[in-house]
Amino acid sequence: MSKVKFAICQMQVINSKEANLKKVEDMIRKASYEGADIAVLPEMFNCPYDNNFFSDYAEEYPGKTTKLLSNLAKELGIYIVGGSIPERERSRIFNTSYIFNKNGELIGRHRKIHLFDVDVDGGITFKESDTFSFGQDITVIETEFCKIGIAICYDMRFPELMRLMTLKGAKVIIVPAAFNMTTGPAHWHALAKIRAVDNQVYFIAASPSRNYNSSYIAYGHSLIVDPWGEIVAKADERETVIIKEMDLHRVDKIREEFPLLKHRRIDLYDINENNAY
Repeated sequence: MSKVKFAICQMQVINSKEANLKKVEDMIRKASYEGADIAVLPEMFNCPYDNNFFSDYAEEYPGKTTKLLSNLAKELGIYIVGGSIPERERSRIFNTSYIFNKNGELIGRHRKIHLFDVDVDGGITFKESDTFSFGQDITVIETEFCKIGIAICYDMRFPELMRLMTLKGAKVIIVPAAFNMTTGPAHWHALAKIRAVDNQVYFIAASPSRNYNSSYIAYGHSLIVDPWGEIVAKADERETVIIKEMDLHRVDKIREEFPLLKHRRIDLYDINENNAY
């Protein structure tokens, strides 16, 4: 199956888990109605992106949020990449994405590996590690379409992680993210295009919409970039569902015509890629 239709649900997140989950359901149903095979949610879609909320909104698995996603996936016959939510495991909390197949089965879980601890002069200050623990695993899921790599937000800034997912067979990389009004205008589009070109993959970055009433204002501008670096679908800052069908043969074609991955000189690189094989 070479063609797959992705939907990005760029939703506005507010200070109500119940309202956020209702919006999630509405947007996933819209995506399914319009023929999407895989629906993608943004980072922290059930919870405001704020250390003051993460602990209160955190859920163990299975919980209210993951049960909803599982039930929707099974009812609608659609894959769901569940953005991310605060996941509680005993005394620790993780920034976690849950991925469900068409039967509602959990087929992957990605815990954010790189935590967003930054202090940009005149811009953004945030320290995820005040609440979250680090994830440890590279996440690549199997679908009937292709292998898909999953990462979360700040993870996309680390090319080693993106490359390892590609070496594990990913033809698509999906990153639920919540860049802000400092990092978004500066780096969002550039990073998405660079990661797509570096790895010759379709790169999907899913953001919340912009909520000016939030303590952390997301940039929005969810987008899909093809393996040649062309933006093939994009949103602005407003709440929306964007849907795009992609031909995975384009990945194979570009990799054959421009064999970047085959030309790597791993005999010279000081990078341990052993765990990719």
